[in-house]
Amino acid sequence: MSLHDGPHHGPPQGRGVTWIATALLIWLAWRYLRPKPKQRVVTDEAEARAILGIDALADADAVRSAHRRLIASVHPDRGGSTDLTRRVNAARDLLLKRTR
Repeated sequence: MSLHDGPHHGPPQGRGVTWIATALLIWLAWRYLRPKPKQRVVTDEAEARAILGIDALADADAVRSAHRRLIASVHPDRGGSTDLTRRVNAARDLLLKRTR
């Protein structure tokens, strides 16, 4: 092939690969750089007790025990979700602060 044969374009799939790579980069940027939705924080003691399934008379040991029991089923490693895990942890933290 000589320079006088006209422009040579690569195989059509080369442009498709470039387009796919560009689309993937845009999607990844959107996925990881977009604003995250605000997580609702547990701020009410009654709600925290309801989440952990304990009554108003429960002491710190009962809070820890209920947390351990519940976290075993809602943890992401066990098929639960990160949102539920955060809420259970927030409930425990709130109640332990108030029992000290």
